[in-house]
Amino acid sequence: MKPLAIITGGTKGIGLAIAQKFAAEGFDLLINARSANDLSQTKNKIESSFGNHCEIFQADLSKKNEAKAFCEFALSLERPIQVLVNNTGTFVQGSLMQETDEALETQINTNLYSAYWVTKGLIQTIKESPNSHIFNICSIASLQAYPSSGSYTVSKFALLGFSKSLREELKDDGVKVTSIMPGATYTSSWEGIDLPKSRFIQSEDIAEITWTAYSLSSAALVEDIVIRPLAGDI
Repeated sequence: MKPLAIITGGTKGIGLAIAQKFAAEGFDLLINARSANDLSQTKNKIESSFGNHCEIFQADLSKKNEAKAFCEFALSLERPIQVLVNNTGTFVQGSLMQETDEALETQINTNLYSAYWVTKGLIQTIKESPNSHIFNICSIASLQAYPSSGSYTVSKFALLGFSKSLREELKDDGVKVTSIMPGATYTSSWEGIDLPKSRFIQSEDIAEITWTAYSLSSAALVEDIVIRPLAGDI
């Protein structure tokens, strides 16, 4: 039986690139997204390209009941979970004192609680699985505030705190936890911007460094990965 990797937000950008990389390395997949159409297309693409089995589950993980349903589905597969990538996220531009009241709540629910609920729902199986590794896709905004990114920064600081706390709690169980802090990465959210694609990190860069961190010996852990565009932040 092939090992299983679970990637949330796995149909676009960083999540899709990571899913494709782990499929190429021999993993079966369970991916989640909100769009049933995107999930179906991604499943077909991965299975036809790599010959791996790809399970899909439609859910909005910012909602607790849907996150729990996703976990129940994952557990129903009765597979060891060796890799969990908490990639679900959203960005709402705005400053803390001028944005809508809902901006912080939306981004905390999506960027933090999705990872919290999914990890908590799957943790026992993860603990029981060999070579298990949790990756939390944080942000360069987990380390410093940026203009017009008020609530996003708050949510990503919180996700990094969650990731570091999880690292301390799980080390005695042999579960690795890595926080990844990408700078501007070229995804659909940047389409239309008047900058060349070469100015950005590529999603495949994040996938490669995720795989590299996973493939180290069982005695070694990369706790934090910071990756920025060569020319600096955007």
